Amino acid sequence: MKLRFRENGPYVLDLPEGTPFRLNGEERRLEKAKLALCRCGQSGNKPFCDGTHKEVGFQGEAGEILVEP
Repeated sequence: MKLRFRENGPYVLDLPEGTPFRLNGEERRLEKAKLALCRCGQSGNKPFCDGTHKEVGFQGEAGEILVEP
């Protein structure tokens, strides 16, 4: 699994398709291999990114963390 910090954008989790996760106590499975999570705090679809960071002028450095099983 890799967690990327997009410059001036969201957190992006790179996971295998079908990876299970919990959201608000509900088990779900990823349909895509990438999951974009809000980093600016302004998304109308939290915890997911909806692109609002562009409208509010969010600034943040890029980076990444690799997590091996």
